[in-house]
Amino acid sequence: MRAVLTWRDKAELCIYDLAFKPDGTQLILAAGNRLLVYDTSDGTLLQPLKGHKDTVYCVAYAKDGKRFASGSADKSVIIWTSKLEGILKYTHNDSIQCVSYNPVTHQLASCSSSDFGLWSPEQKSVSKHKSSSKITCCSWTNDGQYLALGMFNGIISIRNKNGEEKVKIERPGGSLSPIWSICWSPSREEHNDILAVADWGQKLSFYQLSGKQIGKDRSLNFDPCCLSYFTKGEYILLGGSDKQVSLFTKDGVRLGTVGEQNSWVWTCKVKPDSNYVVVGCQDGTISFYQLIFSTVHGLYKDRYAYRDSMTDVIVQHLITEQKVRIKCKELVKKIAIYKNRLAIQLPEKILIYELYSDDSSDMHYRVKEKIVKKFECNLLVVCADHIILCQEKRLQCLSFSGVKEREWQMESLIRYIKVIGGPPGREGLLVGLKNGQEPNANSVAWNTQCEDMLCFSGGGYLNIKASTFPVHQQKLQGFVVGYNGSKIFCLHVFSMSAVEVPQSAPMYQYLDRKMFKEAYQIACLGVTDTDWHELAMEALEGLEFETAKKAFTRVQDLRYLELINSIEERKKRGETNNDLFLADVFSYQGKFHEAAKLYKRSGHENLALDMYTDLRMFEYAKDFLGSGDPKETKMLITKQADWARNINEPKAAVEMYISAGEHVKAIEITGDHGWVDMLIDIARKLDKAEREPLLMCAYYFKKLDNPGYAAETYLKIGDLKSLVQLHVETQRWDEAFALGEKHPEFKDDIYVPYAQWLAENDRFEEAQKAFHKAGRQQEAVRVLEQLTHNAVVESRFNDAAYYYWMLSMQCLDIAQDPAQKDMMLDKFRHFQHLAELYHGYHAIQRYTEEPFSFHLPETLFNISRFLLHSLTKDTPLGISKVNTLFTLAKQSKALGAYKLARHAYDKLQGLQIPARFQKSIELGSLTIRSKPFHDSEELVPLCYRCSTNNPLLNNLGNVCINCRQPFVFSASSYEVLHLVEFYLEEGITDEEAVSLIDLEAPRHKRENKWQEITSNNSQTLRLDETMDSRGDDDPFTAKLSFEQGGSEFVPVVVSRSVLRSMSRRDVLIKRWPPPLQWQYFRSLLPDASITMCPSCFQMFHSEDYELLVLQHTCCPYCRRRIDDPSP
Repeated sequence: MRAVLTWRDKAELCIYDLAFKPDGTQLILAAGNRLLVYDTSDGTLLQPLKGHKDTVYCVAYAKDGKRFASGSADKSVIIWTSKLEGILKYTHNDSIQCVSYNPVTHQLASCSSSDFGLWSPEQKSVSKHKSSSKITCCSWTNDGQYLALGMFNGIISIRNKNGEEKVKIERPGGSLSPIWSICWSPSREEHNDILAVADWGQKLSFYQLSGKQIGKDRSLNFDPCCLSYFTKGEYILLGGSDKQVSLFTKDGVRLGTVGEQNSWVWTCKVKPDSNYVVVGCQDGTISFYQLIFSTVHGLYKDRYAYRDSMTDVIVQHLITEQKVRIKCKELVKKIAIYKNRLAIQLPEKILIYELYSDDSSDMHYRVKEKIVKKFECNLLVVCADHIILCQEKRLQCLSFSGVKEREWQMESLIRYIKVIGGPPGREGLLVGLKNGQEPNANSVAWNTQCEDMLCFSGGGYLNIKASTFPVHQQKLQGFVVGYNGSKIFCLHVFSMSAVEVPQSAPMYQYLDRKMFKEAYQIACLGVTDTDWHELAMEALEGLEFETAKKAFTRVQDLRYLELINSIEERKKRGETNNDLFLADVFSYQGKFHEAAKLYKRSGHENLALDMYTDLRMFEYAKDFLGSGDPKETKMLITKQADWARNINEPKAAVEMYISAGEHVKAIEITGDHGWVDMLIDIARKLDKAEREPLLMCAYYFKKLDNPGYAAETYLKIGDLKSLVQLHVETQRWDEAFALGEKHPEFKDDIYVPYAQWLAENDRFEEAQKAFHKAGRQQEAVRVLEQLTHNAVVESRFNDAAYYYWMLSMQCLDIAQDPAQKDMMLDKFRHFQHLAELYHGYHAIQRYTEEPFSFHLPETLFNISRFLLHSLTKDTPLGISKVNTLFTLAKQSKALGAYKLARHAYDKLQGLQIPARFQKSIELGSLTIRSKPFHDSEELVPLCYRCSTNNPLLNNLGNVCINCRQPFVFSASSYEVLHLVEFYLEEGITDEEAVSLIDLEAPRHKRENKWQEITSNNSQTLRLDETMDSRGDDDPFTAKLSFEQGGSEFVPVVVSRSVLRSMSRRDVLIKRWPPPLQWQYFRSLLPDASITMCPSCFQMFHSEDYELLVLQHTCCPYCRRRIDDPSP
C-alpha cells in the first residue's frame, strides 16, 4: 500500500473536524470560527461559511446529503442546507464537543461538556439529557437505533433514540484514559454491531453493542485524536500525536502510514466509496491522499495465491475454483508458491506452509517453518527446501532455518525470477534481467507443459513465442502471470482469470517446416478439431505415419486409420514404394488425378483404372486409357454396363439403357424409383407404334398417381377402353362422362361404376340417377325403393315422399315401353298417392313427436282430414292413424270443430294408444263432452264447381259429395284450391288447346247453356252456345249448383270456342310426359294467385310457395332447385 498526495491546502487555524458530503463532491472543514467548503476533486476552496462566534469544534453531514450541522465553542449548533445556507440555530449550556446525524432517521445528536441533545426536523424543541462527564465523541449504529457517547472520564455510554442509557462500558484506565474517538463499523458483513474505541491511554479497543469487548486492547504508542472507518468497514484510519495517519485492518492490525505531517493530526476521514483520504492538522494543513493497494500474489501451474484485506492470503485452484483463506493477522508483504510449498513474508518474519497431502486437489495448508527475521526484498521465490530473495541485482538463497547458503550478483536489475523444476534442493532458476527485456513486455510466463514456448504481455497484447519462430500476437487486457498448456492465467485489476488460447499458430509454424512430432506436441496442449485434422493430413502426406495415426485417433477418423494400418501391414510384408503409398493417400483424399499419375509412375496403371471405374468416372478412365489396348477399352465398357445394371446409380443406368435402346428396362427402373419427369420424357420420345413400353409407362403413371400423363399415353396409342377404365379408377368422372358422350359404347362402363361409387359414398339419390342414366332401370328402382324404405323406417317422411315421387316419375319413364305401360302407370299412380300421403304425414309426425309445432293449427287440421280421407283402405308403413286422429282431435277442438273432435276421440277409443298419449286423450275425451255438438261453419270446405258445403269428414274421400268433382289441395296448407279440372273435346290436341287458350279472344255477350247428355256408361255436361242469348260466355261461372241425379262423376268438357275465350293466366296445365294425358285446371278466383311447380305439378298458394322456396331454395315437394332451368 502506498499513499499518493492528490492536493494540499493550508488554513490559518487548527482543523478540528471535517465531513464529506455523502456523494463525495464536497468537503466541509471546521477551521477557527468558520466552516470551509472545498471541492474534493481539485482542492478548490468553494466558500467559507460564517455563523459561529467562536471556534468550531465539530461538523457532520446527514446521510441523505440535504443538511449538515456544525457545533462551536459559542455553545451553539447551526443546521446548514447543502446549498450552504444556515436555516436553524439552537444552543446548549456549554461548548459543543461533537455532532452526529442518525443514518436512518436524520435525527441530530449534539454533545456538549455537560449534556447532549437530540433534534429532528419534525420536533419544535431539542430534547436534552444531562451527562456525568464531558462528552468528547459520539457515533450512531448503522440501523440508527443506538447512539454511543465517549466521555472524558473513560466511560462509554450507549443510549437509545430517546436518550435513555442502555449499556455502560467502563474502561480500565478510567479518567486517566479519556475516550477521544469512537466509531461504529459500517460493515454489512458482520453479524454484530462493532464499536471501535480509541483513548488517550494509547489503546485501540473493539466492543459489541452488548458492551462485551472483542479481543484485547491494542497498544498504539501515541495519543489518538481521530478514528474513522472506510465506507465498507474493511480498514480503519487513526491519527493523533504521532503526527501521521496510520492504516489499520478492521481487527486493529497496523498496515502502514498514509501521510506524515508536521503537527498533530486532529481529524482524518475517507471519501465515501473510494480510496481517498483527507487529513486535517493542528497547523491548519489539509492533505488529500489516494491510497493505492498493490497486488501481492504468486502462481504455480493451476494454484494461484493472492493477498486479501492486506492481512489474509487466499489460495485459489484455477481449474476447480476451490478457495482457502489463511489469516496472518499481519501485513502480508510477499507471497511465493511452488508445488506443495507456500511462503508468506510478514513485516517481521517469513512463514513457510506445506500441503497436508500429495493429492492434486488438496487445499489444506499447515505451517512447516518460520524464519523470524526482517527482510527487505523485491521478489520472493520458494523451492522444496529453500527460499530465494531478490534485492535489485542480488539473489540470496536461504534455508528454511534462515541460514544464507548462496548468493549471486547479476549484471543488471532482476525483473523476473521463476523456479523451473528439478530435484529437491537442486532446482533450476529462470532469471529475467532488465537488459534482456522484450520491448513492451511487462510480464512473462513459460509454458509449464512445453519448454519451448513462452508468452509475454504488454501494451494491451498477448504475445506467444514458440522456438525461434516469429511471435504470434492477440489482444489481452491485464498482464500474464502463468501459462499452463493452452490456458493463460491473466491478472486484470484485482481479478484472476484463465484464458483459453488455442495453440494453432505455433502448431502451423512447426507444420510449415515439416516438424510433425513437435507440431503434435503443441497440438496436445490444445487446438481445435480442424487443426487436428490438418495435422493428421499433413503428417500422412509427409508419410509420418506414427504422428498421423495419433492425430486421426484424436479426431476418430476410422477411414484413414484403416488406410494407415493397411500401409503399415504392406510395409511389414516388404513393400517399399513410397509413390504407391502416397497414391493411396491421394485417392483417399479425393485427389484422384494426382493418385492416377503416381500409380502410372509406379507402373500400376491397372490400379488407376480400378479406381476410376469404382468411382464410376468412366470418362476419366477412357481419357486415362487414351488409344491404348482395345482389350482394356472393351473391359472398361463391360464394367460400365455391369455398373449400369447395378441400381446404386439408377439414373445413370437409365440413361445408358435409353442410349442402348433398352426402353423397357429403363422404364422399369424409372417407374420403380418414382421419377415421373424422366418417365414423361421417355413416353413422349417413344413412337406410338411401340405399344408395350408405352403401356408400361401408362401403368407406372397410374401407380405413381399421375393419371393425367397416363391418359396422355393411352390417347397416344388410341386405347380408349383403358382410358375409360383409368378415368373410372381415378374417379375423374367429368372426363369419363365427356368421353362417354363422344363414344356411347362406353356408357355402361362409366355410369355403372359411377353409380356404385356414389352408393358407396352414401350419395344414393345421385347413384339412382346414374343407374337411370346408364339404362339400368331395375337397379335405379331398387336403390330408390331401398332409400324410401329406409326413410320411412327412420321416420324421415319428407324424404320418403320425395323418393316416392322420384319412383313414380321413374315408373312413368319406363311406361313409355308399350310392353310395361299398364303396369308402370298403375305403379306411377300408386307411388304418386304414397308421395302425397307421406308429404302430408311429415307435418303430423313432427307435431306429435317434437315439442314445438312448425305449422298453423288450420294446416294441421286440413292435413289430418286429408290423410283420413285418403286412408280409406290399407294404411301405408310408418303412417300412424292414432297420430293423425290425435292431431285432428286437438286441432278440431282448438278451431271450434267440436263435433269432429268428438268423432275423432271416439275413433281413438277403438285404437291401441301409446302410453304417452293416454292421459291427454282421456282428458280430451272428457272435456269435449262439455262443448256444443256442432262444427264451426268457417271450417266447412266448399266445392268450387257446384258451391256445395261439404262435411268435414266425407265418406267419399277427397271429392265433392254433390258433384263428385275431386278437390285440388295446396301442397303446403292443404286447403281446397279454387280450381276445377276440365277436359278437352275429342279431336282437340294438347298443342291446339294451348294455342287456343293463348289467343285470348274477346268475349261476346251470349247465352251459354250446359246440356246434359246421358249415354250407357257416362254422363256428360256440354256447353251449347247461342249467339242471341245474353250472359257471360264462361262455362265455369254458369249456374253449377244443380242436384246431380246419378252417383257418377260428370267431368267438365270444353270445346274450341270455350278454350279460345279463356285467359292464359286463369288456366294451369299439368304437362305430363307421355303416355299420360295433360291435365287442365281453371282458376275460379283469378285474383287469388296459384303457383304450380313445373317439375312435380303440385299446386300452392303463390305466397306460400315463394316463402317455402326462400326457406329451402327448392320446391318443398320435388326439391327442384330454383336455379334449375329444366322442368
